[in-house]
Amino acid sequence: MIDLSKRVAVITGGASGIARAVARQLGREGIRAIGLVDFSEAVHGVSAEINKYLGRDCVIPFCGDVTDRAFRTSVFAEMKRRYGGVQLCVPAAGIVRDGLAVRVDKATKTAKLYDQDLMEKTISVNLVAAAYWAMETIASVAECRAQAGLGGWKGGDEVQGEIVFIGSISSAGNKGQVAYAATKAGLEGVQSTLAKEAIYYGMRVAIVHPGFTDTPMVRAMDPKIIEDTVLPRTQLGRLLAPEEIADAICFMIKNPAVSGALWADAGWHPPA
Repeated sequence: MIDLSKRVAVITGGASGIARAVARQLGREGIRAIGLVDFSEAVHGVSAEINKYLGRDCVIPFCGDVTDRAFRTSVFAEMKRRYGGVQLCVPAAGIVRDGLAVRVDKATKTAKLYDQDLMEKTISVNLVAAAYWAMETIASVAECRAQAGLGGWKGGDEVQGEIVFIGSISSAGNKGQVAYAATKAGLEGVQSTLAKEAIYYGMRVAIVHPGFTDTPMVRAMDPKIIEDTVLPRTQLGRLLAPEEIADAICFMIKNPAVSGALWADAGWHPPA
């Protein structure tokens, strides 16, 4: 099992939902430090709350846009200054902007496509930013190894770090989520590619695909859709708790024998 007391983590989207639950659980399990990142100023209060809960100051808040390159590099620079580097990343920041790919106006009989600006924004946050926060973590470990005069990781010794992406059951396709589903399916390609590359530095890269989880993102949906469409197709008959998904993510992080993808989908059966 991984000794989390040797790990410094960066978690994006950390002011709420799954990422917040992951930070709390990693803290309980003894992680050395966490850089908690979110676009909302609420990240400061969440970090203070987690530190109080843990009885130690190990969570450092960073407020900014995950798609901003300068902000990303500044977070890693500050974590390196404080702790020497980052070995663990959960790039959980994400948005959902639902809408049909093509909708015909009943009055004008003309078709309207899904808004391209929304498509590009969703891809930028969910896919591109997640990939680069992960790559920044790999770079942190690679530089530390190089500066220590170490070459490629040979196996046998303790792995050097972990990345867990947040996928989604929507990666298999979901009506009304052409943008969101594309980003989550894209993360599967990023994960499988980085897993092959990053192991050179001793880094493991995995992905967890949650089902519908009781987060602000899901609660923003029409309650009728949740009751009539989501829950009837979920074997557990309820939304998952963020802590349940956090447990799956932490399992992937701590157990070096586990790789690839894990589906925490609550028995979800999508419609045709």
